[in-house]
Amino acid sequence: METGTREKLMGLLKSFRNAMLVTLARDNTLRSRPMALLKVEDGGDCWFMTGLDTGKVDEIERNPKVNVSLQDDGKFLSLSGHAAITRDRQKINELWSEHLKVYFPKGKDDPNLVLIRMTPTEGEYWDNEGLQGLKFLLEAARAYVTGTTPNVDSGQHGSVTMNGGPTTSAR
Repeated sequence: METGTREKLMGLLKSFRNAMLVTLARDNTLRSRPMALLKVEDGGDCWFMTGLDTGKVDEIERNPKVNVSLQDDGKFLSLSGHAAITRDRQKINELWSEHLKVYFPKGKDDPNLVLIRMTPTEGEYWDNEGLQGLKFLLEAARAYVTGTTPNVDSGQHGSVTMNGGPTTSAR
């Protein structure tokens, strides 16, 4: 059940620069690693760059179900969906930035360089930044005094179905 707005989720998503990409390893344990978020498409697809010889590539090829989590100050976002590995040289050129040379010293023409395209099917956000944070603090104080739980609106927390994903949330 959707409890938030796609516009709110996309606005938050496009404000992030870094994320944690979570994959399933061969031994069925979850593996998380920090990734630079290179681009967010209008449909919510997220682009990352990595080396072909990394464990995450093998993990995604074996099981494309992934999670991407993002956090910054009072903003939190979790995306569940599917990832795919691509060697599209045109897209690599489009997404390349000189700061990536720290991780890929051979540059954008390195044959080991690949992209990860994550297509989210579900997203969930929590926004306690700025006025939303003040609103939450007031609501939390009210809940504390009255012995109840805080009421939050879709500006503060919501779940959104994306790209044909399931219509229920695991919250």
